[in-house]
Amino acid sequence: MGTENPVNFSYMGRSFDDLTNGDSSGAFSDCNSDRSGEFPMASSQSRRLLISCASDNSDELIQQLVLDLESCSIDEQKQAAMEIRLLAKNKPENRLRIAKAGAVRPLISLISCTDPQLQEYGVTAILNLSLNDENKELIAASGAIKPLVRALMSGTSTAKENAACALLRLSQMEENKIAIGRSGAIPLLVNLLGNGGFRGKKDASTALYSLCSVKENKIRAVKAGIMRPLVELMADFGSNMVDKSAFVLSVLVSMSEARTALVDEGGIPVLVELVEDGTQRQKEIAAVILLQICEESVLYRTMVAREGAIPPLVALSQSGTNRAKQKAEKLIELLRQPRSGNYAATTSNVCV
Repeated sequence: MGTENPVNFSYMGRSFDDLTNGDSSGAFSDCNSDRSGEFPMASSQSRRLLISCASDNSDELIQQLVLDLESCSIDEQKQAAMEIRLLAKNKPENRLRIAKAGAVRPLISLISCTDPQLQEYGVTAILNLSLNDENKELIAASGAIKPLVRALMSGTSTAKENAACALLRLSQMEENKIAIGRSGAIPLLVNLLGNGGFRGKKDASTALYSLCSVKENKIRAVKAGIMRPLVELMADFGSNMVDKSAFVLSVLVSMSEARTALVDEGGIPVLVELVEDGTQRQKEIAAVILLQICEESVLYRTMVAREGAIPPLVALSQSGTNRAKQKAEKLIELLRQPRSGNYAATTSNVCV
């Protein structure tokens, strides 16, 4: 299925012009590598790795580490995966060298192992390698998606965060988005969004934002219950997730099922509060979302109006950006339209 662009701002290669300054970079930033911290190393191992990182020629060490990834010793595998992870972290040019040396497939095998620490090291190494765009196709073609999804389901908290981030990197190739969705990633990312720590929520929201440009992934996200954590995070101004949640919501509300779920989870009062008390960008995106909700539903217009949306929308129409003013004015016009007799008849039993 193709991608859909319900609103217009720029992020991860997609152009969306309907939001403040045409830029969502303040709402989303790409994932960071290396969430595992530094691993303890013996002094000789530390010295070897530091020398390699400072050297212009680490090919010999890389070849040996790739061989060690397939060792019969778990300790040797862990050490090799850890050193590869650090080499890929500290020298970006090593990411391509490591991939060309054949590390990708054995690292993917480690992601599927039962040892949680070895799995975490494998996930983190793959994440760091994926930061080189040339490696993303090789990583996906080598079968990384399903093992990363399994790590997202059963790994350590760090493995889950790094798996979400690695899947985000792979999802930046359009052809991978459907494969990732069909591998079961969406419900797991929704769970991480609702129950993870701040890093997990951040990585899950960014991955979901990318994946939900595909319609079938939007459907999966709504069915997985994404609206509840999105609404909860938007309502919590101290979560540092208000913008991210609103941007994810903005790519979902083009679907009627998403609009219904949003209303059912109490999203309208939260969006009206954003228009009233949010930052300039939050006011604007909330107005964009409310406009999408109201355009085809008289019932939702009534609900929005009853939440007291018109006064803050009037204020936004006078003091917002040009685009915010346009959206606010159009929404005010919709909210002030008279209710039809058909509407009254069909919604007489609906409590709003």
